Amino acid sequence: MRKNLLFILLLSLLMQVSCSKDDTPETSGTATINNTRTLGTTYYVYGFLFSEAKKVSTLDTPPPDITIDSDGTNLLLMANNLNNSFYKAGEFNDASSAETAYDNLKTVTVQPTEWEGLASPIKAYQVWIYRSGTNNYTKFRIISTISEVRSGKDYGECTFEWEYQPDGTLTFPGK
Repeated sequence: MRKNLLFILLLSLLMQVSCSKDDTPETSGTATINNTRTLGTTYYVYGFLFSEAKKVSTLDTPPPDITIDSDGTNLLLMANNLNNSFYKAGEFNDASSAETAYDNLKTVTVQPTEWEGLASPIKAYQVWIYRSGTNNYTKFRIISTISEVRSGKDYGECTFEWEYQPDGTLTFPGK
């Protein structure tokens, strides 16, 4: 009996050690968001939450850092944190130039008056800086966008590469 109990205890300990995982969210990646509205008890859309590296709905807590919408002419990114949260770090002619600029962007200085309330208009080959309500920063590169009418509604979609800086600085060490 005692041997069985010892065996079960050791087996349990081994399983706990082997099943442990790192719950630390990624700090960079690629994501796609759109403005498709879903009806639950109220309408909501999915945006992106950089600190948790995932898409979340506008009804979640915490809500997304950014969401996308269309005004019928332009695509725009919005933040719901009561700050002017966007700074356009550059706009480029092609994917290669935008990727090079994004990769080489290791630190940035933004004057307080340079922050914008919306990222608009957004289009491929732009590089933006996002400032959260807790003053953490993310750089992101617009890879592609879709702006069209679907089911009689203005549809917007954006695919972007991003790097989140959780330490509150405007320095992005990269991968």
